[in-house]
Amino acid sequence: MDLIDSLENPNPQIFHSNIRDRKKDDYISLAKIEESSLNKREIIDSLEVFDVIRHINDPEHPLTLEQLNVITVDQVEVNDSLNDIKVKFTPTIPHCSMATLIGLSIKVKLLRSLPRRFKVRVVINPGTHVSEISVNKQLNDKERVAAALENAHLINAVNKCIVGT
Repeated sequence: MDLIDSLENPNPQIFHSNIRDRKKDDYISLAKIEESSLNKREIIDSLEVFDVIRHINDPEHPLTLEQLNVITVDQVEVNDSLNDIKVKFTPTIPHCSMATLIGLSIKVKLLRSLPRRFKVRVVINPGTHVSEISVNKQLNDKERVAAALENAHLINAVNKCIVGT
């Protein structure tokens, strides 16, 4: 069977971002500011969270979640004072079988990248997937996520999505 024949969405629409990547110097500057004010905690905003996840690879295509418009900066909500982050994502098709893997990749990348003080919630944008309630329940259940990350095949798939990001 040809790889193209096995794809659920063989010809996804590609979007172009008008948000620039932060340069390494931006992060160095932020680090210097943080070092100079050790008593203050770093404020995290939605653009910074978006920068962390924008280059996650789609599990089916050689494109990023940003290029496929699966995630946008507008779908990232951060309440720094309450240590709460919510990321909504939009699968490319309503019956996408990769939705749980995509959500898990977003969640793992954020948990590995952000301060532990944050509660991270990842959900499917309402009305964009046939199994959104079930997928959202799986993605935001700590025990289910922990069990998923003990599965070698699944963690390899997640790591392929977030490698190099």
